[in-house]
Amino acid sequence: MIRKYLDDEIETLNRLDVEAVNAVMQQLEAARERGGTIYIFGNGGSSATASHYQNDFNKGVSEHTEKKFNFLCLNDNIATLMAVANDIGFEEVFRFQLTGHLKPGDLVVAISGSGNSKNVLNAVEYAKAQGNAVIGVTGYDGGKLAALADYHLHAPVMSMQITEDVHMIFDHLMMSIFYKTLCGIEHLKR
Repeated sequence: MIRKYLDDEIETLNRLDVEAVNAVMQQLEAARERGGTIYIFGNGGSSATASHYQNDFNKGVSEHTEKKFNFLCLNDNIATLMAVANDIGFEEVFRFQLTGHLKPGDLVVAISGSGNSKNVLNAVEYAKAQGNAVIGVTGYDGGKLAALADYHLHAPVMSMQITEDVHMIFDHLMMSIFYKTLCGIEHLKR
């Protein structure tokens, strides 16, 4: 069973769309250059992934650059999430936080393994209605998020665990390349 899991992971990695990763990196870099906020969010394991992306870009890469990334993880303020979920509804926890804050040039990164999380889709629909670009990060068949996203990082596998593994690989892959291209660092040692 261990070998099967690892084989499935390797097979999934071999099927990733490298051009899609490159397109997403270009969007992230453009948002950094123009001083835009990159809003990122997800549910469950995807919320932990979103928080990890924020850390890796805001501290990890930005520690070594003059111009910084400005990621804002919408699932990190528990009080706000709980207030919106309780008073308005869980489907609105992300859209509510974007309303009145999303500016032209800001970027939205929505993470949903299934691509069908209603609260994620509501926020994406709002962002698109405001004219903001959306990066969807999905697994399985991509769900509705794949169709809505302007850019799409997809783990082509029917496993939430491998999907979430790959979503973290996307993060560390992009971070590694930005270390080299933006910071001139071959390998970060800590």
